Amino acid sequence: MKCRHCAAELERVCLDLGSAPPSNAYLSDATLRAPELWYPLRLLVCERCWLVQTEDHAGREALFGDDYAYFSSFSSSWLAHAEAYVQAMRERFGLSSASLVSEVAANDGYLLRFVRQAGIPCYGIEPTASTAAAARALGLDIVERFFGVDLARELMAAGRQVDLVAANNVLAHVPDINDFVAGFTVLLKPDGVATFEFPHLLRLLRENQFDTVYHEHYSYLSLTSVQRIFAANGLAVFDVEQHPTHGGSLRVFAQRSESGRRATGEGVAKVLHEETVAGLATAAGYEGFQARIDKVKDDFTAFLIEARRAGRKVAAYGAAAKGNTLMNYAGTRPDLIAFVVDRNPAKQGRYMPGSRIPIVAEERLRSDRPDDIVILPWNLRDEVMQQLAYVREWGARFVTAVPELRCVP
Repeated sequence: MKCRHCAAELERVCLDLGSAPPSNAYLSDATLRAPELWYPLRLLVCERCWLVQTEDHAGREALFGDDYAYFSSFSSSWLAHAEAYVQAMRERFGLSSASLVSEVAANDGYLLRFVRQAGIPCYGIEPTASTAAAARALGLDIVERFFGVDLARELMAAGRQVDLVAANNVLAHVPDINDFVAGFTVLLKPDGVATFEFPHLLRLLRENQFDTVYHEHYSYLSLTSVQRIFAANGLAVFDVEQHPTHGGSLRVFAQRSESGRRATGEGVAKVLHEETVAGLATAAGYEGFQARIDKVKDDFTAFLIEARRAGRKVAAYGAAAKGNTLMNYAGTRPDLIAFVVDRNPAKQGRYMPGSRIPIVAEERLRSDRPDDIVILPWNLRDEVMQQLAYVREWGARFVTAVPELRCVP
């Protein structure tokens, strides 16, 4: 396989998770009786541009279909993050009713709703029919297409270049990262700004966040690699912020290389220095990751087996893609975790891919009273523990497996 950015041959493997089905390919009662497609799941490191990436086994259309089940608005903390972003961008860049804002991967309108509430004209770009429909139900203008240079040129020709474009948690999801990034250069007005948020590779490695590895995530991003990719496609990074979302993310600010006038902020050098010290542009920076992940997997499996032997009933909360990676690598099945609770009605009544554990509504917790509840989206642990505080009435414990096994009474 060749690097999806610089086309160098990829030889170094930094993580091998065996094989798994696509993490968002939730099963129905009908598909539960059919075979599942499993693909190898390995992370490779490009030793030329240091982009970390999964092997290519499935196209984007297969992974982001019409019934895509991830809806951003079900997380109250993520909604608060989006609202704060809109306010910060208004103040920093002077956005007003005379501006135009867009979001690539607008999902269910979780962010653009706040842009519209602020009186700023906006539109979203979202390829999955299920989430696009939810955004339109809020009255938002949605272009239901995959983003790249061709679509950006169509929008430019239609007079829809923007002052600000947001791209949250999507840069990792694109197979042709060069075409995707180059599209922003076209979509932006000469002095426009693009912001990109993505989980930081440095935190993934330091904190054993291997369950964020799945086929829908084609790339695992450091500022070192992103800056190179942007420069090759007409964008210049001028600022970086670090945020706690998704276990530790970067918000990268970029402008058109040939026309942007904003000075480079101190955050850029700070993050690049942290990555250099961590060895993200060296082979040594990735050594030992597999061994640490195997220990996380072994500890989680041992906990589940010991709970079963002790007669404790274990359930899980949050039918998240990261939970599927964890459970499929650990070989977890319904005999060890009885069910997974999720607030999203689009997931309820389905089954987790691979493990085939049923997904149910929250009422099941009160009726079954499990002894242990594994929080699969560990990045939302505090939010979930607050929401489910009532389970302590019967002495249930909360459990997370990443970055290490932890049980909270």
